[in-house]
Amino acid sequence: MNLSVIILAAGAGTRMRSTKPKVLHRLAGIPMVEHVYNTSKSLGAKQVQVVYGHGGELLKQQCQHFDVEWCLQDEQLGTAHAVQQASPHISDENVVLILYGDVPLIKAETLEKLVNNVSANNVSLLTVNLDNPAGYGRIVRENGKVTAIVEDKDASHEIRAIKEVNTGIVAVNAAYLHENLAKIDNNNAQGEYYLTDMIALAVKDGNEIITTQVDHSYEVEGVNDRKQLARLERIFQQGIAEKLLTDGVTLADPARIDVRGDLKVGNDSFIDINCVFEGETNIGSHVSVGAGCVIKNSSIASDCTIKPYSVIENAIIDRKTEVGPFARIRPGTHLQENSRVGNFVEIKNTTLGVNSKASHLTYLGDSEIGKNVNIGAGTITCNYDGANKFKTIIKDGAFIGSDTQLIAPVTIGENTTIGAGSTITRDTEDYGLTLSRSPQKHIKDWQRPVKKK
Repeated sequence: MNLSVIILAAGAGTRMRSTKPKVLHRLAGIPMVEHVYNTSKSLGAKQVQVVYGHGGELLKQQCQHFDVEWCLQDEQLGTAHAVQQASPHISDENVVLILYGDVPLIKAETLEKLVNNVSANNVSLLTVNLDNPAGYGRIVRENGKVTAIVEDKDASHEIRAIKEVNTGIVAVNAAYLHENLAKIDNNNAQGEYYLTDMIALAVKDGNEIITTQVDHSYEVEGVNDRKQLARLERIFQQGIAEKLLTDGVTLADPARIDVRGDLKVGNDSFIDINCVFEGETNIGSHVSVGAGCVIKNSSIASDCTIKPYSVIENAIIDRKTEVGPFARIRPGTHLQENSRVGNFVEIKNTTLGVNSKASHLTYLGDSEIGKNVNIGAGTITCNYDGANKFKTIIKDGAFIGSDTQLIAPVTIGENTTIGAGSTITRDTEDYGLTLSRSPQKHIKDWQRPVKKK
C-alpha cells in the first residue's frame, strides 16, 4: 500500500491573535504542523502534501526541511476545497490520509488502525466519544452502521444526545476520493465545500463507513487559541513525565518539567523542578539534575551532579563530574571524568581533563586542559584578539592562581604554578613558579578623588 498524506494548514487562526500562521505556533519546542508531519513520516508515507494559505511564505520558510509538496489554497472555501488543491497530484492506486496541521497530538498507532480499515469503496473515519459533544457533528448510526454526520446546528434533540462525534480525520482510497470530490457542492449557508459531505455520498452509494475510535480525546483536539495550545502542551509533557517515571527516573514534580526534543534518562536519576531539555539529550544513571537547569543536545554520563540553574549546550560530560550551580557549559565542551566546574564558570570549546577543576568565576574558551589542573577564581583565557580566536593549552598538574589572564596562543607547562594576579603572554616551562606583577609600593598621603561640586 502506498500512503499519501494531505495536511490541511491553510487557516488563518484569528483567535490566536498572532501575525504568524496558527500551525507555526509551537508545542514542545516545534511547530504544531511539524508534529503532524513527523507522525505522517513515521507511518511510512511515500507522499506528504501540505495545503497552505494564510502566511504561506513564512510557513514554507520555517518548514523548508520538510520533504513535502506544497499546495496553495488561495481562497478558503471549505475542507473539501482544500483537499482538492492536493488530490490531483495523487495516484488512484494510493490510500489518502487527511490530517490537520492544528491537531498535533494524533498518534501514529491510531492512524495505523484507521488506514488499515481502507478498502476499495469505503471511507475510514476517525471518531471520538465526548462527554460534552456540543458544537461537533454527531455520528448517526442505524443497526450499528454509520448513516450520516449531522452538524450540531442542524441536529434534533435526540441527535444532540449522541456522544460520538466526527473528528474530520479520514482515510480513503484515492480513486474513490477523486470520484466523490467532484460530486461535492457548496449548497449550504456558508457556501463552502465540506469534506463531511463525502460520508453522505458514500452512504447513498451503499458503501460502508468504517469507524475507528481514539483512546484519548486529546489526540484529536484542534488548537484554536493559546489556551487550548497551553492545555495540549501540558498533556504532552505529562505523557513524557509518566514515561520517565515508568523508566525509573525520579521527578520532583511531574507537572514541572519541559522536554522539547528527545530525552533519554537512565534509571535512578533525579530531575528537580523547572528543568528544560531541548534537542537530543542523553543522561545516564544515578545523575542528579538540580532545579532550573537548561540542557540542550548534550550527553551526561552516569553518576554526575548538575547543580541548580546550570545551562549546558552541545557538550559532553563524563562520569562523576560536578557542574554548577550557575555554570554555563557552551558548545564544544568536554568535561572529562571527575572534573569540577563551579558557580559562575563559563566554558566554551574546551576540554577539561580528568580530576581537573575550575571552581569559581572563570572563563575558559578554546582551551585544552590536562588532568589534575586547578584553575583559580577569576581566571580568563583571552582567546580573541577582535578578529581571530587562539588556543590555550594547560598541561597536566598545572596550578593557575586567582585573577590570572592567559593571553592565547599560549601553553602552560606541566606542573607549573602561575602566581595570582599574573598576565601570561608567553609559554611557561614545566614545574616551577611563573608570575608577572608590578612591584608593590605605598604612596604616603595619597588622596582619593572627590566629586566636583
